[in-house]
Amino acid sequence: MSILSKPYFHDEAAAFEHLEAVLWPDGPICPHCGVIGNAYALKGVRSKPSKKNPEGLVRHGLKKCAACRKQFTVRVGTVFESSHIPLTKWLQTVYLMTCSKKGVSSHQLHRILEITYKAAWFMTHRIREAMRSGELAPMGSAGGYVEVDETFIGRDKSVKPVHTKRGRGWGHKYKVLTLVDRDSGQARSMVVDKLNVATLKPIIRANMDREATLMTDEATHYRPIGRHFADHKRVHHSMGQYAKGDAHTNTIEGYFSIFKRGMKGVYQHCAKRHLHRYLAEFDFRYNSRSALGVEDQERAARALKGVVGKRLTYRWPYPSMAS
Repeated sequence: MSILSKPYFHDEAAAFEHLEAVLWPDGPICPHCGVIGNAYALKGVRSKPSKKNPEGLVRHGLKKCAACRKQFTVRVGTVFESSHIPLTKWLQTVYLMTCSKKGVSSHQLHRILEITYKAAWFMTHRIREAMRSGELAPMGSAGGYVEVDETFIGRDKSVKPVHTKRGRGWGHKYKVLTLVDRDSGQARSMVVDKLNVATLKPIIRANMDREATLMTDEATHYRPIGRHFADHKRVHHSMGQYAKGDAHTNTIEGYFSIFKRGMKGVYQHCAKRHLHRYLAEFDFRYNSRSALGVEDQERAARALKGVVGKRLTYRWPYPSMAS
């Protein structure tokens, strides 16, 4: 039997029960007053009738807080709030996005779920926001190894390509910096404007433990940064050197291979203002991959736990526009 035959993927009442079990393990939490386990279910309540639904729709999962007397559902305060799309389709989307190694496109979801492309696009961005952890704990604690490298993706149309003997170079592309903790297997990625010491130094120092060992390639901008850590080991890719003892960046290159296959093969195009959420998606799947003992169902549950407190509206799909 397929996992997609589970009741909560097809029955709205079961979908609410599943989400409540994930987000409220100790009982309902009132989003208005914060009281835990002091709410009761309101059954048989219907929404306001309309032309399409003369009798009104049954409001699944509706509860009322005994303390503040306000009504709410498990959707309130999450990325699912105020959505007209059934919760069953939301849960299907979360599962498909978390179990697909390289992601699933909004066009594919639009066809599978039988919703508009615009709705599918916004759903995926809301879920990517839920995947964003905001983790700031230093990597490489207790003297661990942290691999740091950059890659380039897309094209920044505001920058004119510079032609060199080897081609057009990378100055006109978006720049992505990634750190991988070799011991824990965790990755952390971010979009950077420039690849120089002034830009990278504060980022790497904020994300790495001082006792860690920095692992990079021969790029010159890492040399002064490496002095701030216990050790700095480099490999010279230009000389055909890809490993020197325990010094290598092969782990992070593996991460980039998955990231680029997904961005080029599945998503194909991404604007810079949305790139940080795509990075959060690939970081999330990499940090909860099967090699670390996390399988599809647990990975989907982890994504659902991140939906709280991350409301995202269609008018402001990225923070810079709301400010």
